[in-house]
Amino acid sequence: MLLMPRKMKYRKQQRGKMAGYATRGSEISFGKFALKAVTRGWVSAREMEAARRAMTRYIKRGGEVWIRVFPDKPVTSTSPETPMGSGKGSVDHFVSVVRPGRILFEMDGVDVATAKEAMRLAQHKLSVKTKFISKEE
Repeated sequence: MLLMPRKMKYRKQQRGKMAGYATRGSEISFGKFALKAVTRGWVSAREMEAARRAMTRYIKRGGEVWIRVFPDKPVTSTSPETPMGSGKGSVDHFVSVVRPGRILFEMDGVDVATAKEAMRLAQHKLSVKTKFISKEE
């Protein structure tokens, strides 16, 4: 079950820019531990699902995991060996634009060592570099 928008105003979007740093979604809101983006890029719905599964499997469904990004940007692709000039391709998958400083995942209900290892497993599934952070009590 991949994340994707239920409805969109426009079916296709331009690629856009990824300049700057995350202003919103850069603080821990729900849990005690989080995975914060260090580099910029597109995180696909498949990557998010793979990371979520890796975390929930490791914590044996003991804690709670929040996904703080949503893939709402459609990415198009044309079929291979299609000649130039045949227009924009159909929507292939959805991505989330991630800027440095953005919180991707949050976790609570587990100890620090478990959270750190679960997040480390999730880091390997993502295409952006991330770091483990925890809320100062």
